[in-house]
Amino acid sequence: MTTRTLVFDSPFLLGFEHTRALIERAAKGAAESYPPYNVEQIAENRVRITLAVAGFSPDQLQVVVEDNQLIVAGKRDGDGKESGQAAYLHRGIAARGFMRSFVLADGMEVDQALLEHGLLHIDVVRPQPARQIKQIPIRAG
Repeated sequence: MTTRTLVFDSPFLLGFEHTRALIERAAKGAAESYPPYNVEQIAENRVRITLAVAGFSPDQLQVVVEDNQLIVAGKRDGDGKESGQAAYLHRGIAARGFMRSFVLADGMEVDQALLEHGLLHIDVVRPQPARQIKQIPIRAG
């Protein structure tokens, strides 16, 4: 069963399929719960997304931007099954792979990604547009 945003089904809003797709992608991403993350405003035109990825190394993580969508994926070697692995009495630290996506507004760019202390920080910026001044010639009639 597909749920649709009813406002975009109006015959008066033709050509908004792209907007509908963005909203559906955002709703799908909100339904995911692993790994947990924070989004913080660190400057006027700068946002930091921080994901808790304890146990992942940089080569097990991937950050990709595709069509205004930021995709962060983590892949564990052998799905967390290590050779000679001890029998856990309790295993509360997740050892599974993941894929989490974020929809970026037009003009947003990923500046950098930094992994430290089990947290993956992804800085997203919106560059200031260059001020354009256009002199319009005045014709005499």
